[in-house]
Amino acid sequence: MSILQGILDTYAMFFDWDMWVEALSDPVSWGLIGTLIIMEGLLSADNALVLAVMVKHLPEKQRKKALFYGLLGAYIFRFLAIGVGVYLIEFWWVKILGAGYLAWLAIKYFMDKRKESGSAEEELEGINKSGLLIRLFGNFWGTVAAVELMDIAFSIDSVLAAFGISQEIWVLLLGGMLGVLMMRGVAGIFLKLIDRVPEIETTAYVLILIISVKMLLGVVDIHIDHIYFFIILLIAFAVTFVIHFRNKKKQSEAQNL
Repeated sequence: MSILQGILDTYAMFFDWDMWVEALSDPVSWGLIGTLIIMEGLLSADNALVLAVMVKHLPEKQRKKALFYGLLGAYIFRFLAIGVGVYLIEFWWVKILGAGYLAWLAIKYFMDKRKESGSAEEELEGINKSGLLIRLFGNFWGTVAAVELMDIAFSIDSVLAAFGISQEIWVLLLGGMLGVLMMRGVAGIFLKLIDRVPEIETTAYVLILIISVKMLLGVVDIHIDHIYFFIILLIAFAVTFVIHFRNKKKQSEAQNL
C-alpha cells in the first residue's frame, strides 16, 4: 500500500503548478532538458527509420494514422514510466539494475560495431504480414500494435538514460515528451548528422556509459554536479568533431595518393 501511495504522490507532483513555475525559471533545468532532447534524438534517429519501414505496407493515409497512434502510445508509456520510475529510482537496487542495463547497452553497441566493421549493412525489412498481431487485429490495427510495442522497447533505453541525467520530475517529463516528438518530427536531421559525422553515434554511447557510471555512483551517495556533466558533454562533442575532421583529412590524403 505504501508503494502505491508513493507512486500516486509522484503523479500528484505533475500537477503542482508552483513546482512548474519554479522549475521553469531555472536555466540549469533548461540545460538538462536540452541534453535529454539531444540524447533522445541521437539514440532514436534510426528508431524512427525502423518505424517508417514497419508501416510502409499500409496505404499512405493509414501510415500517418498508425504513426500518430504510435506517438500517442509512446507519450502514455513515457508518462507512466516516468511517474513510476521517479519513485522506484530511489531504491538502490533499481539504480544498480538501471546502471547495469545502460552499461550493457553501450558495451553491446561497441561489440556490434566491431562485428559490423567491414560487413555490408543489411536492408531493413518491413513488418511480417503473416505475423501474430496482423492475424489477431487485422492489417491496420495489427501494425499499430506492432508500432506501439516497438515504441515501448525504444522508450526503455531513453527513460533509463534520462534518470541517469536528472531525477527532477518536470525535467524528465518535458525532456522525454519533447524528445519523442523530436524523434518523429526531425529524425531525418539526426540521421543526416550521423551520416555526415558517423563518430557522433559512438559519442552518444560513450555518454550512455558515463551516465551509467553516474547512476552507479549515486548508489553510494556520490553525486556529480550538473555543471560537471555539462562540461563532460561539451568535451565529448568537441573531441568527436576533432576526431571526425582528423579522419576526414586522413581519407582525403589517402585518396590523393
